[in-house]
Amino acid sequence: MTVNGNNLLREELKTLKSKDRPEIIQAIATARGFGDLKENAEYHAAKEKQSFIEGRIKDIESKLSNSEIIDITNLNVSDKVVFGSTVTIINIESGKEDKYKIVGEDESDIDKGLLSYKAPVSRAMIGKSIDDLVEIVIGDENKSLQILNIEYI
Repeated sequence: MTVNGNNLLREELKTLKSKDRPEIIQAIATARGFGDLKENAEYHAAKEKQSFIEGRIKDIESKLSNSEIIDITNLNVSDKVVFGSTVTIINIESGKEDKYKIVGEDESDIDKGLLSYKAPVSRAMIGKSIDDLVEIVIGDENKSLQILNIEYI
């Protein structure tokens, strides 16, 4: 994962442990005061939310302990698309330009230009250089892309 992805996960973990977990514990205690737990919708909703929070905490802790943080600024790469690089491409047929940063799965967000390294476009671009053509098949459609620029930021 990238340095930014690591920081975002650590911040989410901190919020879950220091804010969300105590709030849900209080909500469960309050809901218990409403009486019979079998028919107490507030209690069941709070317990369900607690289960989600605890699951997410375990998921994040596992990802952080098993991940490798890659800082693109410390890598010795030259003119090749690698994990963490930002790539500007152009669709040969349509002339449409797009700019994507290749990131880990948890940080990917296509609307923000963050593309998972497992995405077909990323896999096709990795190892390529500026001006290289990239051919990908998405569904029944063939796309021809050209790499215009590679940044290591």
